[in-house]
Amino acid sequence: MKKLSIEKAIVVKRIEGIETELAELKNLSQQNLDEFSQGTGWKLAEFHLHRALEGVFNISTHILSRIPGGQATQYKEIALKMGEHHIVPNEFAEKTLVKMAKYRNRLVHFYAQVSCQELHQIISKDLGDFEFFLSSIKNLLEHPETFELAVE
Repeated sequence: MKKLSIEKAIVVKRIEGIETELAELKNLSQQNLDEFSQGTGWKLAEFHLHRALEGVFNISTHILSRIPGGQATQYKEIALKMGEHHIVPNEFAEKTLVKMAKYRNRLVHFYAQVSCQELHQIISKDLGDFEFFLSSIKNLLEHPETFELAVE
């Protein structure tokens, strides 16, 4: 059976999308908490954070679909399989990527419980997690043979 290749153009487009969302979130993180909470900052942050998280898991499912036994249906499972297959370090997958999966679900299903304060804290302190993920994905695209994968 022929192995499927990772479609570089698709992954790069999603990387660029995440980078765009991160730029917006970095700008919003410059607002103090009062300004962020009273204006539209928190609504915009929620939107851009959700889109960035969707991008992470969209890229992850694309890559995992190219690995025998890599398919996953739950976001937490996707996160863990990214570590199991060494696409990201296992510790990052177990701690950070799982946390990102849970927060993605929180934004989607429990959005009414998300506070301005928690959003402000996340965009002020945790955006480096996205950058670490993206650097791992860029490494995979540059050196797919290390992961026994192909890129087209």
